[in-house]
Amino acid sequence: MRIPLTIAGLVAGAIVLALAGCTQAAQPATTAEATSDGAFTLYSGRDEALVQPLIDQFEEQSGITVEVRYGNTAELGALLLEEGDATPAQVFLAQDAGALGALSNADLFATLPAQTTDAVPAGFTSTDDTWVGVTGRARVIAYDSEAMVAADVPTSVDAFTDPAWAGKFGIAPTNASFQAFVTAYRVLNGEEAADAWVKAVAANNPVIFDSNRAILAAVNDGVIEAGLINHYYWFAMAAETGEANMRAQLSYPEAGDAGSIVNVAGAGLLAQAAGDADALEFIDYLVGAEAQQYFVDKTFEYPLIAGIDAPAGLPTLDSLVNPDLDLADLETLADTQALLGKHGLI
Repeated sequence: MRIPLTIAGLVAGAIVLALAGCTQAAQPATTAEATSDGAFTLYSGRDEALVQPLIDQFEEQSGITVEVRYGNTAELGALLLEEGDATPAQVFLAQDAGALGALSNADLFATLPAQTTDAVPAGFTSTDDTWVGVTGRARVIAYDSEAMVAADVPTSVDAFTDPAWAGKFGIAPTNASFQAFVTAYRVLNGEEAADAWVKAVAANNPVIFDSNRAILAAVNDGVIEAGLINHYYWFAMAAETGEANMRAQLSYPEAGDAGSIVNVAGAGLLAQAAGDADALEFIDYLVGAEAQQYFVDKTFEYPLIAGIDAPAGLPTLDSLVNPDLDLADLETLADTQALLGKHGLI
């Protein structure tokens, strides 16, 4: 069952204020008595079109009813912080590691069982077992192949501070993946460099979108020359329209560049739901072979467990991962939102 997001006015910056006031202590899921009532509530920062078929599949196989509230990952994170103990949610499925880390820091998550977190290699999941990575997604540059050749596409996101790009590229500042990328820029290059980058990008009058999908559509229609997105949106569009009809093409920034990070979608169990057998079964399902294969076949994301091959045509994860970046360091989401707000991007 889908539950609409009904709280108006929640924006990405709401997390900044909410984090300061949350003091709830986490509870280990492994020490609470397991209970089941055949249903649980999921807050999903993943798009409904991407994950609802998988949720339907889980419901059919398990007999467990999943009540879903969809929304922007940052908005749902702010909502969880606002609701605190009163939240009806048992599981939070987020678009990126930054939002999960921020909620973990606010002690909103229970500790997951080792059998759950051990399914995913270190580096693609939390360091304290409060959330587990589900899929990998690479940050890429989508470009208009009718406006430029591949050799002319920037190899670093720093290129978009050049006035030559003014008004020609798109970003989605309220999107969780973009905010996680800016957080990575801060971590890798320092606060001063990140401030300078955001300021210069804002001065270049980028075209603002609310999603990766909208950016890609604009590039494919020739409205803008380039945009920063997650890789799988291109593969999904190509599967629908045919690769021969894709005016937009992808370029992977050079290894080590902040724009080339591999982020993860992931899931956490809310502290008050510690021991909820239905919620735990769903999280285990997400990191099981069937769901991982679904993400490969249907959403074109990287699987994170052994024995499942990545979608054809993707570079290997090893060739993209920046060894200097720990995904746990993306938890400083509030600082990134403040930076984007400082320069008028949110």
